[in-house]
Amino acid sequence: MPRLRVIVLDQETPGAWRVLFWADVPTARQPFYTSTGISEWKGALSADNTAIQNGAVVERGGFIHTPGFTPAQLQTMLETRWQAIQDAVTARNPWNRYGSNWDGIVWTSTGVA
Repeated sequence: MPRLRVIVLDQETPGAWRVLFWADVPTARQPFYTSTGISEWKGALSADNTAIQNGAVVERGGFIHTPGFTPAQLQTMLETRWQAIQDAVTARNPWNRYGSNWDGIVWTSTGVA
């Protein structure tokens, strides 16, 4: 599990926040998420960047528009958004047939859980 889940970077305009979400990647799929990059957040620890590079954590970023939200409403909305991102990362598996092959006689079905 990532050390942090939501990081607010800055407020671009009133009610428009630039935010990062860190989601846990299922172990079997981590090789497909490996990266040479580091977090966009300047406060990321070396361990955070290593987790991103190793594919254990995926970083998703974007803008959240919340004009008129109180800080508590913003926090609740960000928690809900993080859960949706985590659920999507956990559910998405385009590699479920990865490596399946045919040798000219028989098919061998493989995949990543």
